[in-house]
Amino acid sequence: MWLRRAFYRWLMPAAVVLPLWLLIGWGIFNAGGWAFLWVLFIAIPSVFIGQLALTLLVRARAAVRETRMVSWWDVLGFGVWHTLTIAVGCYPQAWFPLLLTGAIAVALALFWLMLRQLWNEARGAGGGIRITMPASQAPPPEAEAQRPSRTRVDSEVFVIQENPASER
Repeated sequence: MWLRRAFYRWLMPAAVVLPLWLLIGWGIFNAGGWAFLWVLFIAIPSVFIGQLALTLLVRARAAVRETRMVSWWDVLGFGVWHTLTIAVGCYPQAWFPLLLTGAIAVALALFWLMLRQLWNEARGAGGGIRITMPASQAPPPEAEAQRPSRTRVDSEVFVIQENPASER
């Protein structure tokens, strides 16, 4: 229970922390000049936008908003993706292409998982429009039909009627 709540709280800061780690990791592990351009123009924006979009998809689900906990699938998906993103930020020479490919694949799978969970939850909620007006405020249907129409005009109200353009 506490782990799912912790992941819920971690999702928004992760949108800033993970891209920042990619930049810090570049400096710590001396990845090189071309890697800096990749980090600056591709990695940081894509991780930031991806994490933000996934976080908004998670928070769009009613069950997540009510309980302030993500599902276990979310914990698994985000845990794997964040671990791979952190590993990519270490810039290991031999494993970098494999880790980067894995992080991209998991991010795409996580996107479809979020859409599937959102769709299943929305479909289970039932269709149609629900009126949430308290019963004490709602007029009974027969009262609207019996209501007399107002024929008397208040002295404070002025009605100005304009002639159509064809009659001018």
